[in-house]
Amino acid sequence: MLPSTLSRRAALALTAAAALPALSFAQATPSLQSWKLATSRRTGIHDVAPAPDGGVWFSAQASGHLGWFDPASGRTELIALGSGSSPHGVIQGPDRAAWITDSGQNAMVRVTWPDRKVTVFPLPAGTPYANLNTCAFDKEGNCWFTGQSGFVGRVATGSGEVSVKQSPRGRGPYGICSTPAGDIWWCSLAGSFIAQIDRRTGDSRVVEPPTRNQGARRVWSDSRGRIWVSEWNSGQVSVHDPAANSWRAWKVPGNDPRIYAVYVDERDIVWLSDFGGNAMWSFDPRSEKFDRIAMPRDSANVRQILGRKGEVWLPESGTEHIAVIRTA
Repeated sequence: MLPSTLSRRAALALTAAAALPALSFAQATPSLQSWKLATSRRTGIHDVAPAPDGGVWFSAQASGHLGWFDPASGRTELIALGSGSSPHGVIQGPDRAAWITDSGQNAMVRVTWPDRKVTVFPLPAGTPYANLNTCAFDKEGNCWFTGQSGFVGRVATGSGEVSVKQSPRGRGPYGICSTPAGDIWWCSLAGSFIAQIDRRTGDSRVVEPPTRNQGARRVWSDSRGRIWVSEWNSGQVSVHDPAANSWRAWKVPGNDPRIYAVYVDERDIVWLSDFGGNAMWSFDPRSEKFDRIAMPRDSANVRQILGRKGEVWLPESGTEHIAVIRTA
């Protein structure tokens, strides 16, 4: 029998406190699951994006397909995109379709879902080979894309019109993202800068990171509109706050980190793929703590990272596997 009200309260507090670590640990410990793609040919899996039916799309760069993977059954389907196709990036549009940057066709491609209708949007006549890379949607629902040969462009989704502009400082446009406000930012791998697009004119405003020649490879926005940058050459992750016009950067742990992709999940946890360490990293901006998840196969070479609530999806371009980190 407890001797006093104070003691009873203390006991209740101790009981509640004892229960908290287990709950916190379960929520904070991610788990990785992976599957070898069940296809009769090499796909060259490059980028991934969650599909609206619970599956996951991927760009099959080597075979010229949009891939679809079903986590429940492990089944994989390949949808042909056209003659000479070599898709690089894929994302889900506001129309719930897959939008693909197809460097082989020098075109943007849309695949409606679930009817799988393929529509090709060629770049304007006379446009040189753009080496199309990745794409993102603005707040009006238009699709913006990068071309590593030195181009930034847009598909006006209402009309299907495609427009292209040469990028500042020539070749290099690579990753691209949208913010919660619907603004579009991209980065230049060769030029080592990030840039914001004027959605009215299509022109780009360059913003210089503090680290020279850092090799900005991919960008992603957090819930506050801050732009996170994976720095391939420097092995850093950096963040630009447009509202404060400020920068911060952190060196990723390891002997020779090569940070390819960046993705910010629904909790504002930053995810990074590290070619040099054959690992994934999570980074919590609040604690400034890195946590490592080793990839189970050598040379996984995870490229684009994308996800949905509680899931971070990864394409192992070096091993023909697809993987997920479950965070909830």
